[in-house]
Amino acid sequence: MGGIILKIQNARIKMQNEKSKFKKEFIKRLVWFSINIVKFSEILKQERTPWSIINQLIRSTTSIGANVVEAKSSSSKREYIKYFEIALKSANETKYWLILIQEIKPKFIKEIQRFLTEANEISKIIGSSVLTLKNKR
Repeated sequence: MGGIILKIQNARIKMQNEKSKFKKEFIKRLVWFSINIVKFSEILKQERTPWSIINQLIRSTTSIGANVVEAKSSSSKREYIKYFEIALKSANETKYWLILIQEIKPKFIKEIQRFLTEANEISKIIGSSVLTLKNKR
């Protein structure tokens, strides 16, 4: 009996370590995404893309990671979920600004498609997390 309990405990510890590693990697991914959008925005500025659109893109993109990180200091599960919901909304808003820029500056279609793919993947991860947190999966 003691061996079974030890195996279960070890499995839980391993699962917690994998979750922790995934969270750290996901935050790194969000930081990378924000940095690359900011760098891309510098190019867009030189191309005379309207500043208001660039600014909104930067704000929505950086909001994703900021809300995911801020969720860690939540005082309740409800508040934690709320931060993730805001991050999801920001990810969806980011997609809108990218599509708008793609229409205004079609010469950047390849770069924007890569960013849209990343934004879609990030949205799926956050959306899945929200569903799990709400026990709807």
